Amino acid sequence: MAKIRTVALAISVFGFTLLAGCGGRYYGGVAFGPPAPIVESPFGVAPGPGYIWTDGYYDWDGGHYVWRHGTWRRRPRRHAEWIRPQWERHGNHYRFREGHWRDHH
Repeated sequence: MAKIRTVALAISVFGFTLLAGCGGRYYGGVAFGPPAPIVESPFGVAPGPGYIWTDGYYDWDGGHYVWRHGTWRRRPRRHAEWIRPQWERHGNHYRFREGHWRDHH
């Protein structure tokens, strides 16, 4: 019995390691994509120099999609650009890639 548990644990760890390498959060049980994005305008004004507005997105929360409102974010570097979060279809499920900064020259 201990041998079966060890093998099951090894398979689980290997699977999570592969998924972690894909980047972003992974929801294997999400069989349908998110609704169309909600169009929102920037709220207020930028809190200071170097801030940009990042659009809202749908997140998965315990069995349903929830809208996360846009927010002001400060660029970590002068030429950094914000890559928005997105849902990608992979076979019969969807994978969520979190938003992140990327250098743009």
